[in-house]
Amino acid sequence: MTFAQVRRESVADQVFVRLRDAILSGELAPAAALPAERELAARFGVNRQAVREAVGRLAQARLVRVAQGTDTRVEDWRRSAGLDIAAQLAGSPDPLAVATLTRDMLEMRAVIGADAARLCAERGDAAARAAVRALAEDYAGIGADLDVLAAANVELWRAIVLGSRNVAYLLSFNSLVGHALAVAPVPPSRRTAELLDVPGYLRLAVAIESGDADGARERAWQLLGRGVAAVDGRC
Repeated sequence: MTFAQVRRESVADQVFVRLRDAILSGELAPAAALPAERELAARFGVNRQAVREAVGRLAQARLVRVAQGTDTRVEDWRRSAGLDIAAQLAGSPDPLAVATLTRDMLEMRAVIGADAARLCAERGDAAARAAVRALAEDYAGIGADLDVLAAANVELWRAIVLGSRNVAYLLSFNSLVGHALAVAPVPPSRRTAELLDVPGYLRLAVAIESGDADGARERAWQLLGRGVAAVDGRC
């Protein structure tokens, strides 16, 4: 394989992105050995320190395995990589094409949200469930401003996830709404049906407050599934 030389600014970042994309695209196959540090430096037209830093980042992202005294081997990213890779692709100005990434993130949001609603109804304390009901009632009073609704929607779902008392769901939620994976950048106009379903959110809040776990899950899935469908072109 060949590599084009990179610009001199942020060369380690550029080398990392080129190698990362070669791994994710399959150009560098699982179990393949990376070229030696000296060879990569020559191919990219950079110094060896930049290559060393880039390979270190690949190892941190679990895209390669570095073993002292042996070849650096490409990992099978489908088995080893985590959400940090999706975050990089979402935040990159020219990411490796992943046409379904926004849909995939919305699907993950729907799955987590539906189960968090179930857990909030099932094991959330009275204060947590009452907070969801209060936020839903506030949400109902906002009107039809999609941008304001989108911001309030995040806080309503945050209360539900907090009430689920599932730390893994909470950390995933934070990634989905506040960082590079954020669903929030999806234009509210593409989530109109979801955001404007005020009766749906009130029914969800009632189910949670009353401890109806199955009903809460079903209502949450109906709401969040609309966002998926809108981005996926099904409505």
